[in-house]
Amino acid sequence: MRPTVTLPESVTWRIHLDRAMWVAGVRALMLQALHPVAMQGVWQRSDFMRDPMERLLRIAHFVAITTYGSPEEAEALGRRVRAVHHRLSFTDPATGEQRRVDEHDLLVWVHCAEAASYLEVVARAGLPLTRGDADRYLAEQSHTATYVGLTPADVPTSVGEMREYLAGVRPALRATPEAKQAVRFLLWPTVPERLKRFTVLKPAWFPIGALAYYCLPAWARHAYGVLPEFPGAQAATTEALHALRQALNASPKPLYNRLFDEATVRSAEAARERLAAVGYDVRGGFPRSAGEARRGRSPAPGRRLSEKAR
Repeated sequence: MRPTVTLPESVTWRIHLDRAMWVAGVRALMLQALHPVAMQGVWQRSDFMRDPMERLLRIAHFVAITTYGSPEEAEALGRRVRAVHHRLSFTDPATGEQRRVDEHDLLVWVHCAEAASYLEVVARAGLPLTRGDADRYLAEQSHTATYVGLTPADVPTSVGEMREYLAGVRPALRATPEAKQAVRFLLWPTVPERLKRFTVLKPAWFPIGALAYYCLPAWARHAYGVLPEFPGAQAATTEALHALRQALNASPKPLYNRLFDEATVRSAEAARERLAAVGYDVRGGFPRSAGEARRGRSPAPGRRLSEKAR
């Protein structure tokens, strides 16, 4: 049995454990909001506007469990997610029809908006990735789609397929009033009660939200029109992403872990134990790159040993 859903040698592991994922996650939410029907599902049946951080933390937990959780953990989480989605319906205001949250096309859109955002933002922030790595990542993520009720064949498995999908869905996307309000809220969200200790750090959130916004495609930023465009904005965004990634990577792990739900942290601890049991050296934490997973002294036959993580 695999110790984790994906292994440290995978491209998924490299991307999902990168701390630039905070920006990528917010960018994914902003991109998802451009689908008018999907946005209505969130607007009518989600607590997003009351507690956007909770939604972001739920996404972070899902990403964590489907990356370094055990296969059993991931399957159990997938069953819970599918059960919740199965119970939720909403009204499409354009047609008056009742729609389901778990409709095939909506699930595909959410998956693609997330996978594309994670890949694009983390690479732009400075994680070295080749075109082959990008294709491998999307192929690996086709398995993640199964946890929400899709099949690997339902979603793009290469950069070319992802571009084709996004181009095909583009005519249906637009910035509704609800989407614009959601984006404004993501730029300056309410701090939930359980995170009140971080209220003093709230001004530090705006750069994360702004970076996520400026990482959107030009047509999406034009549709939203929430933040101003200015000469050199994209070059400045790339530089700021690099700086933020370096700062987050330099944050002490105990402090950084306080941003996550306790269940996510517990899952990480359990994953370290399973990885250690099959030969990975995780005394310094998770290996965060394929290089770290391969380097070091030669492992014993049938074992894998990574260099101590940074």
